[in-house]
Amino acid sequence: MKEKGLLIVLSGPSGVGKGTVRKQIFSHPETAFEYSISMTTRNPREGEVDGVDYFFKSREDFEALIQQDKLLEYAEFVGNYYGTPVDYVKETLESGKDVFLEIEVQGARQVREKFPDGLFIFLVPPSLSELKNRIVTRGTESEDVINNRMTVAKEEIEMMNLYDYVVENDQVELACDRINAIVVAEHCRRERVEPRYIKMLEVE
Repeated sequence: MKEKGLLIVLSGPSGVGKGTVRKQIFSHPETAFEYSISMTTRNPREGEVDGVDYFFKSREDFEALIQQDKLLEYAEFVGNYYGTPVDYVKETLESGKDVFLEIEVQGARQVREKFPDGLFIFLVPPSLSELKNRIVTRGTESEDVINNRMTVAKEEIEMMNLYDYVVENDQVELACDRINAIVVAEHCRRERVEPRYIKMLEVE
C-alpha cells in the first residue's frame, strides 16, 4: 500500500523570507521534497529565473488559467496575481512524493479548503520592525508600497490560526531545521501510518 505524499504549505507575510528559507531547504542534497513552482504576473526581480523561481505569465494568460480551473489556488497581491498549477501537485502526491508549496496567505487559505490534510506552516518575523527592515532592504518597492505591505502583513499575521505550526524566521538555518523536524513528525503521525500497518496485519 503506497503512502500518499504530504502537501507542505509554507506561507507567511510578505517580506518574512519565505523564498530565502525555501531555497535554503532545497539547497541541501538530502531534501526529497518536490517543489511546486508558483505562477505570477509580477516582473522578475534581479536574479530570478523563469521556470525556476516562478513561472512568469502575462495577466491575460493567468486569467485564462483561472477560467480553465487549472490553478490549485490563486490570489491577487499588491496588483499582481500569484497561483499554483493544480495538475502537477495532484500527480506528485499520488506518486508518494512530498510537494512543497511556498505561497501567499490568501492562497494558503484556498489550499486549506481543497487539501485539509495538508501540512500548513506559518513563517513569522522576529518583530514587525525587522519585517519592515527586510522589505526596505530589498530596494524594489516605493514607500507607499512598503506601507501597504506592512498593513497587509499585520492582517496576515492575524490569520495565523489557519495554520498547524508557526516557525519564527530569526535565523534562516534554524527556521529550516524547525520546518524539517515538523515534516518528519507529520510523517510519523498515527493517522498517516496506521493504514499501512493494518494492511500488513491482513497479509500476515
